[in-house]
Amino acid sequence: MITLILNHEPYDGSDITYNALRLAKNLHKNGEEVNIFLMNDAVDLARHICVKPEMYDFDLHDMLKKMYERGVGIRACGTCNARCGLYKNTPYFSEEISSTMDQLTTWVIESKHVLTF
Repeated sequence: MITLILNHEPYDGSDITYNALRLAKNLHKNGEEVNIFLMNDAVDLARHICVKPEMYDFDLHDMLKKMYERGVGIRACGTCNARCGLYKNTPYFSEEISSTMDQLTTWVIESKHVLTF
């Protein structure tokens, strides 16, 4: 199992989130069990209201949702839902997404690699 922890606002002018999602997609495609935990401003990525700005080439929300539908474990900090991101207190695209530090702790303990972005 490989766990990626994302912290950055999805459309912050950098490719940090995009590159993390590309890596997760390729790891999963190559047979790895992949989990993505969204914290801090990265929680916006799991909200339907998160829309790709015109100047961006890739829809990061759509990338995440497709990986979720293909079996990548996606969780987002429940506390950060109310505290972080541009869209505070906006629900995630699935109720199952909302999670806790306990879940992240379990993933970190069980993972052979943990990467932060």
